[in-house]
Amino acid sequence: MPLQSQFYRKTVETLAVYRELVVVMVPIAVATQALAELGVIKAASPWLAPAMTLFGLPPELALAWLTGLLVGMWGGVVVLFTLIPTLALSSADMTVFCSLLLMAHAIPVEQRIVAKAGPNVWTTSIIRIAGAMVFAALLHLLFSATGWLSQPIAPVWQPGAGEGGWLGFAHGTAKTLLVMLAVLLALSWVMELLRAAGILAVLYKGLAPLFRLVGLRPEALPFTTVGLLLGISYGSGLMLAEVRRQPIEPRQIFLASVFMGFAHSLIEDTLVVVALGADLTTVLFGRLVFAIVATAAVAFVLERISSVPVVQGDSASRSWLHRRESAPDR
Repeated sequence: MPLQSQFYRKTVETLAVYRELVVVMVPIAVATQALAELGVIKAASPWLAPAMTLFGLPPELALAWLTGLLVGMWGGVVVLFTLIPTLALSSADMTVFCSLLLMAHAIPVEQRIVAKAGPNVWTTSIIRIAGAMVFAALLHLLFSATGWLSQPIAPVWQPGAGEGGWLGFAHGTAKTLLVMLAVLLALSWVMELLRAAGILAVLYKGLAPLFRLVGLRPEALPFTTVGLLLGISYGSGLMLAEVRRQPIEPRQIFLASVFMGFAHSLIEDTLVVVALGADLTTVLFGRLVFAIVATAAVAFVLERISSVPVVQGDSASRSWLHRRESAPDR
């Protein structure tokens, strides 16, 4: 197939996937913003406050994490700096809180996007939140025992409050959707060029040992790599396109979703939290190591309990299962 025809086909496929993502994202984002505007998130935060003691954090930070959990990482970061004077937090505190936020944020939107490819939204959400809490609790124990990062934080950048209300929400959402469209199109075109040049094959061969540790096979490498580096929305968008294009085992989709939930957007998100005062080694390498170990543990459990349902009935995953079940025994 000529390269021009391949580009046209990928553009059409990407636009179709983008439309599906918008249909998922916008209603959930609007509903979440409504909860924030009505004060529901603020009213619910005291219920989460006792959990902050597990991480050695002030109970006031429950509102910041709950905001990040529902609205998104930027919302959580802005609330953080309006709640607590920066000198009241140590580098260890900021690293623990940012680890929570990095692993578990924007759950309603991101996990619904993941669910479009097959995995159950509740299962992946619970695993992601539980993993974030375990990782943060382990970090708190480590920092408390060693005294590491006990100095006050020295952020090189602090977020401004920005434009609030529905006007700010509309502006931010429109900007996010435009950036997402541009990135998804660019990704699809670049990956097509790299695939034609044979560079992708070399890249995936180099990454294969890492992903093999968590039970991922070669067919899951493209979208998992994108999610790892750029974020869940982009990785899941490519995952959805791949699932529509060719059958991929639901278990592989599920494991890729779990891994991306624990470790995603290693470039942008990591740079943001390090600028806020979090420790680079912990939020980058520590998070990646935890993601590998935790996803490998999930893969081990799934291997032992093969009857555990990991898909919620997405048409692409259902069709794969139907083909497997109806295929004659050889």
